[in-house]
Order: sequence, then C-alpha cells, then structure tokens
Amino acid sequence: MIFINIIYVRLHFEDSCLNPKVILRPMFTAISMAEKEKDLIPLFEPDSIAIVGASSKKGKVGNILLSNIVNSGYDGVVYPINPKGGEIYGKEVYGSIEELPDGIDLGIVVIPAKYVREAVHKLGEKGIKHTIVITSGFSEIGNTDEENLIVEEAGKHGMRILGPNVFGIYSAKAELNATFGPSDVSKGEIALISQSGALGIAMIGKTAMQYLGLSAIVSVGNKADIDDMDLIDYFADDDESKVIMIYMEGLENGREFIDKVESEIPPEKAIIVIKAGRSEKGATAVASHTGSLAGSDRVFSSAFKQAGILRADTINEAFNWSRAFSSTPLPENDKVVVITNGGGIGVLSADAAEKYGVDLLDDQTFLKETFEETIPPFGSTKNPIDITGQAGKEEYEKALRKAFESDEIGAVVGLYCETGTTDDGEVANAVKEIHDDFGNEKTAVYAFTGGEEVNDCIQWLRKNNISAYTETDDAMSSLGALYRRKRYLDRKEEMEDIDAPDMDIESINEIINRAVSQGRVNLLEDEARKILDLAGIPMAEGRVVNTLEDAVKAAEEIGYPVVLKVVSEDIMHKSDAGGLALDLENEKEVVDAYQAIYSNCKSKYPNAHIRGISVAEMLKGGEETIVGGTWDNSFGPMVMFGLGGVYVEILEDVVFRVAPISKREARRMIGEINAFPVLVGARGQSRKDLDALADIIYRMSFLMDEVDDISEIDLNPIKAFDQGKGAKSVDVAISIKRKVI
Repeated sequence: MIFINIIYVRLHFEDSCLNPKVILRPMFTAISMAEKEKDLIPLFEPDSIAIVGASSKKGKVGNILLSNIVNSGYDGVVYPINPKGGEIYGKEVYGSIEELPDGIDLGIVVIPAKYVREAVHKLGEKGIKHTIVITSGFSEIGNTDEENLIVEEAGKHGMRILGPNVFGIYSAKAELNATFGPSDVSKGEIALISQSGALGIAMIGKTAMQYLGLSAIVSVGNKADIDDMDLIDYFADDDESKVIMIYMEGLENGREFIDKVESEIPPEKAIIVIKAGRSEKGATAVASHTGSLAGSDRVFSSAFKQAGILRADTINEAFNWSRAFSSTPLPENDKVVVITNGGGIGVLSADAAEKYGVDLLDDQTFLKETFEETIPPFGSTKNPIDITGQAGKEEYEKALRKAFESDEIGAVVGLYCETGTTDDGEVANAVKEIHDDFGNEKTAVYAFTGGEEVNDCIQWLRKNNISAYTETDDAMSSLGALYRRKRYLDRKEEMEDIDAPDMDIESINEIINRAVSQGRVNLLEDEARKILDLAGIPMAEGRVVNTLEDAVKAAEEIGYPVVLKVVSEDIMHKSDAGGLALDLENEKEVVDAYQAIYSNCKSKYPNAHIRGISVAEMLKGGEETIVGGTWDNSFGPMVMFGLGGVYVEILEDVVFRVAPISKREARRMIGEINAFPVLVGARGQSRKDLDALADIIYRMSFLMDEVDDISEIDLNPIKAFDQGKGAKSVDVAISIKRKVI
C-alpha cells in the first residue's frame, strides 16, 4: 500500500508550526458531536499508544517522540509503527497499522500531511478513539479542506483528533511525555495549554528551569476538533491540575467558553490566559461609537474578567501568577503585611501594592502590638515593617512567625535585600521553617534581591514549593492576582439570578423586520425611539416631522429649548453633516435651523434619503455618559458603559460585559470607569442617579441578548441627573445585521 511505502518520508513540521490559525469547527456529515467520544481520560491516561511514523533516525520528530515516551517512565504498552520493522529503544516495531492489536487507547500520527487521512481511517478501524496528529501542513497553510476531511473521517469511527500541527502532550498522571520537546519536565499542579507549537515547547523548558511543576501540557495547534472547551472540561475535574495556563491566539466560541469556565471551574482552581494579538482590532462599524471601541482585545479582556479568568500580559507574568496559585492558598482577608530588611525595597513594595490592588494593613496600634518585640529600636512597625539591614535568620523567623500566627493578617509579603553581614541561605532557611510549621495556612509570597547566592536561594525555595521571586514587583503582582481571584469568588457567591426586565420583544422584532424588508441596516429615529420605549429605556421627548409648520408645532408642544436633527439612514454622523441644531429657544430659531439642516444635508449628501426632521427636548444639566450594545464574533452580544459625549472615542473611558447582566453587575460596571468619581460627586458636584444608569445598562444588555438581529446600539449621550432624578438618552442609533438573501 502507498501509505506503508512512504511512512518514513521526512516531515516538514518545524517551520509551519510557528503560525497556527484558528479555524471553524467543521460540520460532520457522518457523525454528530453528540455521538463522538467526549471523555478525554484515555488521551491523558492511556494504557497503550500506537506511534505511526516512529523513526530510528536521531533528530527526526518520530524518534524524539518515541524516546521521550520511553524515557519518561510511562509504563503502558507502546507500539511503534514503521514499514522497516526492527526495534527502536527496546520496542518492537510494527510494519503497518493493520498488524496492531485492537483496543489501543491512543494513536499518534507523525507522517507527511497527504497520508494522514488514510492513517486516521486505519486507526479508526482498529477502534482507537483518540489520535494526536503531530503533522503540519493543513489549515495553517490554507489546506483547510483536507483538515476537515481528516476530522470527518475520524468522526465516522467516534474518534477525537488533537491537532493537527501540534507538538504532543505531557501527562504527569500517566508519567507520559508524548512530545518532541524537552525530555526534562517537572511534575506539579499546572496544566499548560498552548496554541503555538514553538512557544509551547519553549515554555516547557522555561518551567523546568524555574522549578514550575506541570500536571499536563497540551498542544492544540489548529484546534480542528479537540479545543479549549474540551480541555477545560477535562482539567476542571482533574485533581492534579490546580492552575490552568493557556496561551491563546484565537477563540471562535468565546461565549460558550466563558459560560463553561463560570459554571464548571471549581473555586480552588485558577485559569491564567496569555492572549496574543492586543493590537488587533475587530471589525468596527462606522455608524457606532460602541462598535469602534469594541476592539477584539478590549472585549477579550472584559469577558475574561467577567468570568474570573486572569489575563497575563507576558509569559513571565503568567508563570509568576501560576507559581503563586500552585504553592499558596487564596487570602482569607484583605489585610496584608510586608516584612523587609530594607527601607527602599519597602517603599517599592508599597508602590507596587497600590498598583496591583493589594491593601496594606495600616492599623498602627495592631501593628505595634504584634511586631514591636521583633523590631530593633531603629526599626519600624509601620507597614512595610522594617526589621532593618542587620536582620538575619532569627529576626526574620520571629517577624514571620508573628504574621503567620495572627488571624487578623490575610497575607504576608517577605522581602530580603542582600547585605554584607547576613547569611542569605539562613534567611531562606527561616522562610522554609516557617512554611514547614504552618503549611498552607497563610498566603505568602517572597522576593529576594541580590546576586548569584541570593538567586540560588530563590531557586531552592521554589524547589520547596514556596512562592519566591527575584523582583518585589513580581511578588506583589502575583499577590494581586490571588486577590483578584478571591474577589471574583466572593462576588460570584453574591450573584443573584438574572431576571429579565419587562420588554415587548415581539413588537421590537416587528419594527426590525420592516426595516429588513426595505433593505435597510440602520433604523430611523422614530423606529429607534419606539424600540427604546418598548424596552423601557427612557429618552428625551421628541417626534419626527416632515414640514416646517409641524416642526414649530412640535417645538411648542414639547417646550423650548429644543433640538433639531436630520432623520436619514444615509447620514449617521449628524453634526458632521450640519444636520444638528441645539438649544433652540423660539420659533424663529426653529425655522432657521430647520431650513439650514435641509440645506446642509442636501449639499453634503445629495443622494441621501431624508425622512424628516426630529424635534426633541433639550435636556439641561446632567453628566454625559454612554451606554451601547454591540455584537462580537466570538462572545456574541456585549453591553458597554462609559464617559459619553464627543470625547468618548478620545478618552475611551469605557467598560464592556458579555450580555445579559444583572443590575448589580451594571452598578459594578459604572464603578470601573476612570471618571467614576465625577458621577459620585467629585469636587463638590452632586451625586448622579447611579440606579437609573444601572437600569439602562441592564435593559440594554437584555435587549442585545434577546433581539438577535440588532448588531449595534448607541445611546450617546445619556444625561445622568442628580440622585433620584433619573437618566435619559439624548440620542439613539440602532444598526441591524445585514441579511444575506
């Protein structure tokens, strides 16, 4: 057979694994996902493995992979397959897949791309339910059709595919290193998932160098079948994985992903994500402030935060946080004490604490009572607690013991600066002895600053599963990550069921369907006004008119001052077109403005379809905010809140959430913007009606979630009035999804 004759052909893998692409999960014709094998235990804990493309030639992927499996301590049965036969690393080599016995748990394919589908077919006939396709040359280079056919072929046999374009897996539980990466992997509690093959291999080496223990490593590559969702399922139930660290380049099913994280990840586990592509902007809509601000990276960060996922900016940061989560418990309370032998490093720690949201305990009476006997006369019991540069093992042990014994203290930060009079190793011994005595009763992180001997102390502490860092900033950043997780869990316990507001969704859909039938993607103002009314969102009183006489009549009925705006699906930015007139005080100003708007708009947009002129009340006072809704390709409906008016896109002081959300979460959004002090009465200003704003955000989130055909909504500005006086939208723009007919 052709497959057997060319099984040893060299793989062209290394270069193409550097840029894997996310592709859409194919639709299988032969078998549905519900019928496929979902249990990934045989993937990570196989009793037997078949390696299609095992090689005796040093340096080849098939050789390195087999060597790692044999030397990792794996005690299952290994079946190398190569038409040359013989023996490799003491294992009998089978000439073909057909020669294999039935009932093997895991297949690994390391042959050229054009022969992979045939191999998957034969492995499926042997009853293998999980196969890792190491081979590259598929969707990452545009060969998506063949990739889909491979997964479809696997589906016929109920087989799950990991890959293609991966470096393999490591499983501490099975003592299995089925990768072609480094052979030295330290066993621990961190599960590492990487979409990048090259970066994943590099991170394996980095974890070993930094004494970071791994429970598992998974390379997902092109994610043609098994993806982040499947792996979250497995690691959520895996007792040996305390931290799940993910390097991610794309996420096509983001809404489902965060729903799964929120519902299935137990409190004692943490998910840390390194998401590449911060500068990449998602598709933006010209018509919407919300759309233009909802870049993919901003949405990712908001969605991750909402689900309690910690997003790291760098690999080092992710490793630092993972170390803390895998070696120390979450804090019991927000009271943090810093113990240091240097005033300067103590000041740096205080700066870092503020930067990372860590609250230093400042009860001077308590601090003095607790630490006074451990401090020399020229030291300080003010937090950071300075035990002075002469402090050695005894002084550190006394001060740390006091902190560990106190129920009032939630977390301890121990800082050490190398001195000429102190034995660095003795200080490290003091830290370890404290941890031997107290175990994991107290949250604690450490930073040792100095030369080579100090670095040796850090590595020794790490080997003993103690969170030690070379920089004060790294230690405080890691503690901040622990506190963010704790606060999320505390908030999650308080989360109420999200009750839907009263909305006439049927009537809203009727309005949208009429616009769709006319081929429009932007609603007119009177349509948008009606939708807000049906959704219970307040807006400044107004109506659309088509004659000058009606404009004057409407202004008099509404009451001066009024605002005039052009109504046209072809003119979205009214002020730029000269289609907006504010603060009109009398009939003459209304007449002049009405005529000017028509003239300006016809001049700048001669082909625009002008539907009329909107006459609305001119709202005085209040603080300008913005509430918006948009549709993200990964996370679906989103809601936005921020500082409004003309500066929204300049200042970009906005926050997002995946919709729908509760009123409490809406209140939390309001508190997250930088301008929040303005809304609660900074510099003698009056407090604004935050409850009214929260209600609008809450209703907007349900409007976006319930009405699938809305792509974007802008309420900008929304005037937030004084406490108890409500909030109203001044303007509204609603875009609907373009239908493919």
